[in-house]
Amino acid sequence: MIKRILFAIILFIGFKSYGQVLLDANGPGNTYEEITAVLAPGYNPIEVPDCNHNAFGRHIDEIFDAELNAHVFRFFIHTTPDNDRCINFDRQRNEIKSYNQSPDNLLGIEDEIVVYKWKFKLDSDLQVSSSFTHIHQLKSVGGALASMPMYTLTLRKSSPDRLELRYAETDSQITLKQSDLQPFKGVWVEVNETIQYGTSGYYAIEIKRVSDGVVLFDYEDASIVNWRAGADFVRPKWGIYRSLNSAQDLRDEEVLFANFSIEEVSTLSTEEFKDSIGITIYPNPSNDSLTVSEKVLNSYDSFKIVNQLGQTMISEKTTKKKIDISELRQGIYFVIFAKNNRKVATRKLIIN
Repeated sequence: MIKRILFAIILFIGFKSYGQVLLDANGPGNTYEEITAVLAPGYNPIEVPDCNHNAFGRHIDEIFDAELNAHVFRFFIHTTPDNDRCINFDRQRNEIKSYNQSPDNLLGIEDEIVVYKWKFKLDSDLQVSSSFTHIHQLKSVGGALASMPMYTLTLRKSSPDRLELRYAETDSQITLKQSDLQPFKGVWVEVNETIQYGTSGYYAIEIKRVSDGVVLFDYEDASIVNWRAGADFVRPKWGIYRSLNSAQDLRDEEVLFANFSIEEVSTLSTEEFKDSIGITIYPNPSNDSLTVSEKVLNSYDSFKIVNQLGQTMISEKTTKKKIDISELRQGIYFVIFAKNNRKVATRKLIIN
């Protein structure tokens, strides 16, 4: 099981956040309009190959799925004549995104923590090529490196075919982790991706099978560069984006998506108070007790200690400076300080 450094745990434990944005299918018809109303009201967050294949109709629709007992989005891609929006003809794109016309709470900014969740289902007979078939990206906007995604989930032909998590700190990609693609075919899976944007950020992803909760893929890095010089924000993309360099390996495909969710947490309150309050916890690592030091007296009136799964282990409304942690097991935790129900600081705690 992934050891997730989930800063997003503070979303639901009573401190300030921007909340959650959901995009759910609700039945056939008006699919583009429904996506637009959530991701970029009045603009165009949909990148589809309709322009060169309008005889087919819209390349995203909604159908009822018996397993989820809900309507889901269906993304179509055809080996021909689909292309990349009549702009590029060596690749094909059918994606939805947030971008500079989207509401601010759909755009990741430096020092912010965002949780992206969604479900997808690949066909049991899915075919991919040795070139790229992307189903998700996180891309920075602005600066010299905007053309290179930071994180990419891609599918690739190999022996066996594989799912890859790709990463680029600057202008070249590496594979962080790869896995056999077969377990992902023909089943619904749920993705939970958490990122703290920053030059010393956090990243964690977990993909589990919906039917039984079995984790098929996970990865975590507690200190990774998630921000680029000159960037304005980071945005997510979902769908099908594939190369035609090995078109002979491909076929017409349908990929199902459901329950897109973006949960954004503001770290502004932490940054506002960090220098003036100066909350410090020590010793760290520790295994029995924890001492709290603060530059400003009574800078907090409550605290919680939560584990990596977001479970509250200790919660007290107090200004005390000595905390007993002897009952906590070895691992990584977060101490979240608040005043008047407003988060003022979060500190990482290691128990050895």
